[in-house]
Amino acid sequence: MTLAGNHSILQTMTEETAQALLDYLLPQLQKEFSTTRKVLAAVPAEHCDYKPSELCMTGLQLANHIAVAEAFFLRGVLNGAFEWKAMEFKTPAEVLAFYDETIPPLMAQIAGMPGAKLAQDITFAVFTQPAVTYLSFDMSHGIHHRGQLSAYLRPMGAKVPSIYGPSADEPIAAAAGH
Repeated sequence: MTLAGNHSILQTMTEETAQALLDYLLPQLQKEFSTTRKVLAAVPAEHCDYKPSELCMTGLQLANHIAVAEAFFLRGVLNGAFEWKAMEFKTPAEVLAFYDETIPPLMAQIAGMPGAKLAQDITFAVFTQPAVTYLSFDMSHGIHHRGQLSAYLRPMGAKVPSIYGPSADEPIAAAAGH
């Protein structure tokens, strides 16, 4: 399918389709929240300045980006417009506290959004799409950066939690309870 074909599908987003997409995406976002939370919680304060190269963010900067960007996308969907609010936390614990305090209430608000608002177009950078489609973008963005951060953990002296199954640090018996 061409980009033009995708664009025309998005232009015809109905309230019912938008609601169905929300019903499909929200449980996935909630599951990803729990997984991302485990990775954020694993970032060690004493080595959070680690970065694999000069081109990369530090572990703390990456954790900060993950948490703030998730709030950015969820607020954008809720408000019908995107507004970046730069925030820089000084410790991984501050990042985790922000994530815990901010993201679940935003997801709860999104759960109650009407189909009409979910189907409404929002512009972000060069994209104009129905609001509900940014939930998928948010999830992909978060998974991408969480993968980067999880690769930082061992060099930072931390353990890698289970993500989509056990890790060497959290074997199958421990992962089964998550």
